[in-house]
Amino acid sequence: MAAAAPVIMRVMASSISTAKRAGGIIRDVLKKGDLGIVDKGKNDPQTEADRSAQRCIIASLANKFPTVKIIGEEGGSDLNVCDDWLVNDLDEGFLQQSCPAEWKDVKPEDFVIWVDPLDGTAEYTQGHVEHVTVLIGIAVKDAAVGGIIHQPFYQQPDGEMGRTIWGLKGLGTGGFTAVPAPAGQFIITTTRSHSNALHQQALNAFASTEVLKVGGAGFKVLQLLEGKAHAYVFATPGCKKWDTCAPEAVLEAQGGCLTNINGEHYAYNADVEHVNRQGVLASLGQNHAALVEKIPAEVRAAVGAK
Repeated sequence: MAAAAPVIMRVMASSISTAKRAGGIIRDVLKKGDLGIVDKGKNDPQTEADRSAQRCIIASLANKFPTVKIIGEEGGSDLNVCDDWLVNDLDEGFLQQSCPAEWKDVKPEDFVIWVDPLDGTAEYTQGHVEHVTVLIGIAVKDAAVGGIIHQPFYQQPDGEMGRTIWGLKGLGTGGFTAVPAPAGQFIITTTRSHSNALHQQALNAFASTEVLKVGGAGFKVLQLLEGKAHAYVFATPGCKKWDTCAPEAVLEAQGGCLTNINGEHYAYNADVEHVNRQGVLASLGQNHAALVEKIPAEVRAAVGAK
């Protein structure tokens, strides 16, 4: 059955299984206590968990899909990993879904997989582990179409650790129950650590009833999917394509929207600049174009200007 499935279904099913294994590696590193922190820049640490989780993900996906382009946050990785890190399983539950017609004939060379092995590294090092996600985004040509958001530290009702959410445009989402955000309010989720005056000006324009400051693009989009916020506003060029590819695909598979602050979708082909220079605006259950118009024109003109 797996061998006969379209490539995109096999890539998704492999990514679901691989994200779960990466989550286990992230928990193991924290349990051992030596995080192996390297400072990549201001508010941008890297840990042994980032490095090891990326090796697991890229080695596993490259082994199964050797001609698919894979781009990871942590740059080049040693893909000679132990057998325990090489994931061969495909998620059978996902493979039982029907592939949307528009993706059935997509060829391996049309894919780019964007990997953030540990989104929310600063929060991970500070003990805010509920903010941590593993992100695997699947782009076809320019567009983000599939995504996996795995939460390593989410505790299931039966005590099992980890939750894996997936989304594929044209098919829908799985792994969670979507909840609408409360009516009569307007709650924004935004950055914990990358604010500036322009970003604050954008936030002020919404006259929100509440602002949730959380870490990681994946966790911010989860606030929308779980009905804890109406919009995700990030009016500064602080995140990258591997931060947004998977969240965009999952959110839009659920009927939401993720763009830059001018309302334009980012391109995710292999040759694009990695930085999302024009910020992020995401919403679910809202008039997205109307939210774009609320951001002051001078902020939209200034963010990302070189």
